[in-house]
Amino acid sequence: MNLEYFIANRLKQTGKGDETFSKPVIRVSIISIALGLAVMLIAVAIVVGFKNTISTKVTGFSSHIKIVPFDNNQSMEEQAVNLDDDLILKLKNSNNISGLNLSAKKAGVLKTDEQIQGVVFKGVDKEFDDSFIKESLLEGSFPDLTEKSNEVVISSQLSRKLKIGLGDDLRIWFISGDNSQPRGRKFNVKGIYNTSLEEFDARYIIGDLRHIQKLNGWTENQVGSIELFCEDIDKLNETAMGLYSAIPYDLQVITVKQEYPQIYNWLDLLDMNVAVVLVLMVLVAGITMVSTLFIVIMERTNMIGVLKSLGANSTSIRKIFLYKATYIIGRGMLWGNVIGLTFYFIQLNFQLFKLSAESYYVDYVPVELHFDYFIYLNLGTFLVSILMLIGPSYYITRISPATALRYE
Repeated sequence: MNLEYFIANRLKQTGKGDETFSKPVIRVSIISIALGLAVMLIAVAIVVGFKNTISTKVTGFSSHIKIVPFDNNQSMEEQAVNLDDDLILKLKNSNNISGLNLSAKKAGVLKTDEQIQGVVFKGVDKEFDDSFIKESLLEGSFPDLTEKSNEVVISSQLSRKLKIGLGDDLRIWFISGDNSQPRGRKFNVKGIYNTSLEEFDARYIIGDLRHIQKLNGWTENQVGSIELFCEDIDKLNETAMGLYSAIPYDLQVITVKQEYPQIYNWLDLLDMNVAVVLVLMVLVAGITMVSTLFIVIMERTNMIGVLKSLGANSTSIRKIFLYKATYIIGRGMLWGNVIGLTFYFIQLNFQLFKLSAESYYVDYVPVELHFDYFIYLNLGTFLVSILMLIGPSYYITRISPATALRYE
């Protein structure tokens, strides 16, 4: 049997009269480690969930990568991308590409009897992946684009502002190129969506691509952009660089992070906030354990003297106290995991904590905790706490048997 472990285990089973001074300190250490680990789990779950939720919304409405004309400006009046079978085949067979949409955008003015609102009409074809829009629908359904359709989906924000409901007709006026004469198109509201993303909800109407092709004088083989979706978002930049060699010289590649830098720069700042939280929580737990170890050693000075007088060396005695510290850390981590995972599963299933959708793009606190993050947090907390105790444990080497046996 491991002698050091046996003695450390006996120390955990001391009677009520023992460790009078250290018991409350040990409780404080357990609580400190539990709260620290719980806060770290919650912080990581919230940030990962928040970043993935917002990123999914942005890419669901737009895409991961767009192929557009090289001299395309930032206005809503797009130039045409000429499609051919070779180009589409190259893009579909490129590494990390899981899907492809064809689309075009055109600015217009939506006019009702009472108000006028600037909007952007996004045209899509019958192959459009409408899964994200369908998940965001509050009413109605997505138009059937098998044949040319006048049906559209609008945001709940535009619906409220312009007092347009499901099944209502609306008219959008467009101006094309040098033609100063506006051209109107009448549409029917088939669905009403809500993404909570102000960037899209404030202006986008989604309908049939063929309307924009006709307004711009394009052929059926001309679109405003080719939208591509990646299997692994972590390889976004690598995939974008690889696509340059697959497209003609007059086209360029734009990633979603380049198209919406304000959103992704904001999300990147959250990583720094989480890093600060993790460092602070680990330091607090580690410093608390160092203080606890010193107190336990001081309280057991007499026992240390007896062990040394019986021939035990300092290394063996240090192991005893490190085993005891490991037990304290383990109890704290157990309760920390219970608290953190309880919060995670409650929020995941019941979404008790709400947010302002206007400020945070989502109306509740999203959480997402991967198993590897859970393991890394637990393993990191344990290792850092133990490593911080190795140095202070050398204090035992300074205790002489003669002095320790007289210790009261």
